[in-house]
Amino acid sequence: MKYTFELWIGSRYAGLSRRRAGSSGQDRFVSFVAMMSMAGIALGVAALIVVLSVMNGFQRDVRDRMLSVLPHIELFAPGQEPGAVLERVDEISRRALEHPKVKAAAPFVAAPAIVMHGQALRGVQVRGIDSAAEADVSDLAGQMVAGSLDSLVPGGFGLVIGQNLAGMLGVGMGDTVMVLAPQGSVSPAGFSPRLRQFTVVGIYRSGHYEYDSSLVFAQAQDAARLFRDTGSAGVRLRIEDMHEAVQVARQLQSLLPSDILVADWSRNNRTWFAAVQTEKRMMFIILALIVAVAAFNLLSSQVMAVKDKQADIAILRSFGATPGKIARIFLVQGALIGLIGTLLGVAGGCLIAYNVDVIVPAIESLFNVEFLPQEIYFISALPSDPRMQDILTIGLTSLVLSLLATLYPSWRASRVEPAQVLRYE
Repeated sequence: MKYTFELWIGSRYAGLSRRRAGSSGQDRFVSFVAMMSMAGIALGVAALIVVLSVMNGFQRDVRDRMLSVLPHIELFAPGQEPGAVLERVDEISRRALEHPKVKAAAPFVAAPAIVMHGQALRGVQVRGIDSAAEADVSDLAGQMVAGSLDSLVPGGFGLVIGQNLAGMLGVGMGDTVMVLAPQGSVSPAGFSPRLRQFTVVGIYRSGHYEYDSSLVFAQAQDAARLFRDTGSAGVRLRIEDMHEAVQVARQLQSLLPSDILVADWSRNNRTWFAAVQTEKRMMFIILALIVAVAAFNLLSSQVMAVKDKQADIAILRSFGATPGKIARIFLVQGALIGLIGTLLGVAGGCLIAYNVDVIVPAIESLFNVEFLPQEIYFISALPSDPRMQDILTIGLTSLVLSLLATLYPSWRASRVEPAQVLRYE
């Protein structure tokens, strides 16, 4: 092999080959520093992989739980009475279903309200739905823990509420609650609030705390009667691939009447997803500093190695080794430290990232702590979604930083003058 000489000596300096029994304490110290540099790189890489995998998992789980209740795309007519829009639902649905990527459509009415029971009250978002068509656009029917969506019939004024909201209000199946619309009615007798008594006919649990505590479902016609000229109405759509929602929404806009607006799931939750993406980038930069610190540690260990091996360098030069070969020896040393540290970090990071669902519950049980209180966070279990693109980016970043850290020490080694060194030996 062309570079066997440089590889053998570089691996020996990196502490990867067997040393003689009489190796000096200085040699062992330099090898120890090299091992610590390797460990630092491995720790930084593992930390990056685990943190980014958890953030990916968090984003995926929250998105999936959102879309188990919310639609991929909404078509609505702002400023129009919900009742009037519901009369056009069949036409709007027919035109939307002409798009090959749209798989199902269902009507909806949406408006804010206040739910009251006894002395407890809570601000909620009311969704009027068609129970027969809802199963085609959301997973709500499979999330019912009590009752059924089929109990939402026109004129029945039934209400399906989240499990957390039921606990806050202290209600169960068959209990009645008052739903107060934000706008009231004005008559000669004065202003009177618009409210209606509803019966709890179902309780659901989506696993998303915000929705389980503030989103309730009623029959679409009942919701339209209560809110009348307030709120909005339209059609909810489910498409083949939720990642294509932006493109499909743009194409649907040209198929629908001009007074119908189209909003996809990413637009409705744009602020949240943009914040998560920004946080992910910042976390990558911050945690990459750990790898950068390890690379600086590698640089310092390389400088120490060059200083310690000046006599060896001088002897090699006197036997005919060129400055280029000397530089490659230390490049090999630093590259091996960076490569092995990166591989160990990738292996350790992937091992943890793929087993977070086992490791975290074990730690919580052992120390009796809860990392993600459900009342604060959207989810109560720490998720993980390792992605090959992130792992490759982290590994390449670590290798590049490690190689950059070896350039200066290698150049210094190639500039050592044998005569100056051997004079004092």
